[in-house]
Amino acid sequence: MKKVLKNVSFVFLLLKMCVVFGQESSTQKRIVIDVGHGGKDSGAIGANKIQEKDIVLNIANAILKLNNKFNKPLDIYLTRYNDTLISLSDRTKLAKILDTDLFVSLHCNHSDNSNARGIEVYASRKQTNYSKESIYIGYQIEKALCKEIGYESRGVKFANFQVLRETTSHCVSVLLELGFLSNKDESSYLSNSTNIKLMALAILLSIQKQ
Repeated sequence: MKKVLKNVSFVFLLLKMCVVFGQESSTQKRIVIDVGHGGKDSGAIGANKIQEKDIVLNIANAILKLNNKFNKPLDIYLTRYNDTLISLSDRTKLAKILDTDLFVSLHCNHSDNSNARGIEVYASRKQTNYSKESIYIGYQIEKALCKEIGYESRGVKFANFQVLRETTSHCVSVLLELGFLSNKDESSYLSNSTNIKLMALAILLSIQKQ
């Protein structure tokens, strides 16, 4: 029953997106922000007990609010707008159906080494027409975040994550690891609403420049 409800919820979200998509005449690039984890999947748990699923949703919602203040807002959609578990395949299907130009997946990191810190950006190992642009945008987002919030750069890396593997043939696609929840300093930083807004603004402005 839970699985049916989850699928129905996604279908309604998808229909809503398609209706809005059909009504729009904007020439802005279409962006999907993939809000990692959700529901029973909490993701990483912070040193101060904060949960990854909540942090990335807070950042995504902050991006939407800031974007709405622009004179010409970007065309941004989220893969989830609340504490709901959406399958990885449904996340990538949404990006394809919306004919997305840029797919950005938000996550937080975790390590057994409590001193591990910094921002990591991932692009797909799969080589496509969007590979070089994905790497470039990944570097730009990481550079903006490190400059604005003072985080250490851990570079742009390559991985076979499903959300990257299934979108990189269709659009520019990156996955962001926005600090280590296992690090007390970064976990504390991500618990502050003002800092969340700073991170959201850095991501939004770097996307807007592309």
